[in-house]
Amino acid sequence: MELKVQPIDIHVGKYKVILNSIDAKELGVYEGDRVRVTGHITVTAIVDFTDDLIPPGMIGLYHEIKEDLKREWTEIVKVEPAEKPRSARIIRKIMDRNKLEQDEIHELVKDIVEENLSEIEIAAFLASSYINDMTDDETEWLTRAMIDTGEKLEFNSSPIMDKHSIGGVPGNKISLLIVPIVAANGLLIPKTSSRAITGAAGTADLMEVLAPVEFSSAEVKEMTEKVGGVLVWGGATNIAPADDKLIKVEYPLSIDPHCQMLASIMAKKGAVGATHVVMDIPTGPGTKIKNIHEGRKLSRDLINLGERLGMNVDCALTYGASPVGRTVGPALEVREALKVLETMEGPNSLIEKSTVLAGMLLEMGGAASPGQGQELALETLRNGKALAKMKEIIEVQGGDPNVSYKDIQPGEFTADLVSPATGYVIEFRNKRIVQIARVAGAPNDKGAGVLIHKKHGEVVKKGEPILTIYADKEKKLEDALKNAQRDLPIVVEGMLLEKVPSIREI
Repeated sequence: MELKVQPIDIHVGKYKVILNSIDAKELGVYEGDRVRVTGHITVTAIVDFTDDLIPPGMIGLYHEIKEDLKREWTEIVKVEPAEKPRSARIIRKIMDRNKLEQDEIHELVKDIVEENLSEIEIAAFLASSYINDMTDDETEWLTRAMIDTGEKLEFNSSPIMDKHSIGGVPGNKISLLIVPIVAANGLLIPKTSSRAITGAAGTADLMEVLAPVEFSSAEVKEMTEKVGGVLVWGGATNIAPADDKLIKVEYPLSIDPHCQMLASIMAKKGAVGATHVVMDIPTGPGTKIKNIHEGRKLSRDLINLGERLGMNVDCALTYGASPVGRTVGPALEVREALKVLETMEGPNSLIEKSTVLAGMLLEMGGAASPGQGQELALETLRNGKALAKMKEIIEVQGGDPNVSYKDIQPGEFTADLVSPATGYVIEFRNKRIVQIARVAGAPNDKGAGVLIHKKHGEVVKKGEPILTIYADKEKKLEDALKNAQRDLPIVVEGMLLEKVPSIREI
């Protein structure tokens, strides 16, 4: 069938076309099927239907198809049905609980990266691997495929250090301290980080307060070799590109298959050339890892996968029942971290966690003797070397190296949430803290977030502020305060939950 092209100049990130239902019926294709579209070259695209957007006799080509065809919008293209890619059948194999070969997994990941699969097919892959976990061999092959289908950083020197936090704990700003500490001691640490998906601030969101974070792989390598470390957004590179595409589909499903989580973490480390990695695994209520037992199992799996990939992996099970430090949200967290770098003043939870993990990396990289890593990390903070290195990192990424924590201003609109009773904090609900910060505008509004005055076990008086909400916009502050008051994120001992009157009182 020959169809006239109608422009739809929209980037959809997939090879997709829109057919009128009449033409689709004539071709014998259904939504989600593939068609070959031939102009000067031939490309394969996934079909969407419409009854009115595209009239019969025409085909809607999205931007990506138009760019590949290199045709003018007004020309005629030939359209014919195409078979589904082999990887669609490979997904069915997973659903049937059959084991995969290495070449099958590579082909599957390649089709995900090249966007030859629909989101429904990717969702089927994720759901199947969530129900039927992959073997150790399959997980290794999945990881290697995710590395090989993207760009890789290759350094001439060794070791290359890296760290990763599993997530689930608000205020986990430790990379802003760990990276400069490690780099200040002569080790290379090309830290690629994520933006927040469900949280109030990813490491990339934090660093963006201080400097640009979007760079190519080549630029990341060059900057790391120049100053020893970087803090950049991994999504701007082409490092392990399958991961972002899988996460996009995982999010609405609220699933995180075990094999996919392992591959996601380790592929990013392998792609940046890491030889030594420390994993931060927060455990406790409100985290992804509910208890020590689960944390130990995940640690063994990460260490085992690291060995298969030629990486040395150490894991740290860390306390995750309350936020790290007293701030949640981009500007607030950056201010707190910079203050530690500049003055060594700050929450013990932030300083201790950062120096313990940095110390592990220093020992793994040979910069510190066994058992002496944390002390060297603390000394690197005290003597100002970590601060000096952070200034170099900020400058090489295009920020102002002279910025001080005093220059970082949170949102101008604030409101206090006060304690309804006198007592002490007996419960801290991490997810509610994150929800409040997000309603206030975080992470997109850099000044939005929460400053925590009282943490677990601390004494509080009735009417005393337990946290302050910051926002860049007044309406968002009002919404966040209402949200916080409706379901308090902090429980104080002695707080009356409800009074149920007796019959005689009614």
